[in-house]
Amino acid sequence: MSFPVLETNRLRLDQLSEDDSNSLFELFSDNTVVKYYDLEAFTELSQASKLIEFFNSRFKENSGIRWAIRLKEKNEFIGTCGFNSWSPKMKNATIGYDLLPKYWSNGFTTEAVHRIVKTAFLGELSCGKLNRIQGDTVPGNSASESLLLKIGFKEEGLRRQSGYWKNQFHDLKCFGLIRSEYREI
Repeated sequence: MSFPVLETNRLRLDQLSEDDSNSLFELFSDNTVVKYYDLEAFTELSQASKLIEFFNSRFKENSGIRWAIRLKEKNEFIGTCGFNSWSPKMKNATIGYDLLPKYWSNGFTTEAVHRIVKTAFLGELSCGKLNRIQGDTVPGNSASESLLLKIGFKEEGLRRQSGYWKNQFHDLKCFGLIRSEYREI
């Protein structure tokens, strides 16, 4: 299956390439972006190249997918979104997303996430038709929680100390969306 390119009114979602290294470095070297992330802020451009390779390997291995989020009119990279992992057998996936801070509060991430959720629930990805999508947030990440709730995810509970990064344990709030409950904007 070729890499799926998706569009919304304002956005184009397509495959990350080495040409995105500088933009991805800008994104992941920003401490406000990685505050709740399970990685340290990037300090070298090579880290961005390795992350692009990792994201693209997930698609090749049919274990997940990550799109570049681009402004359609300018073809300008503004972030990423996708399914960090998926299980065709269990018909579920976990979702992730990030955006350059200068584009926050414009609804771009909501628009992109709605598009990929719809595509997954329609069965238009190589993982087949999904029934459940899960998103995890670190308590305090109110912007991410708000986005998930806006799309229709339901808060399902707190998994105490279920994550470990940056030399400490993290609680994770679990949000889930079932295909039968999803309503498109």
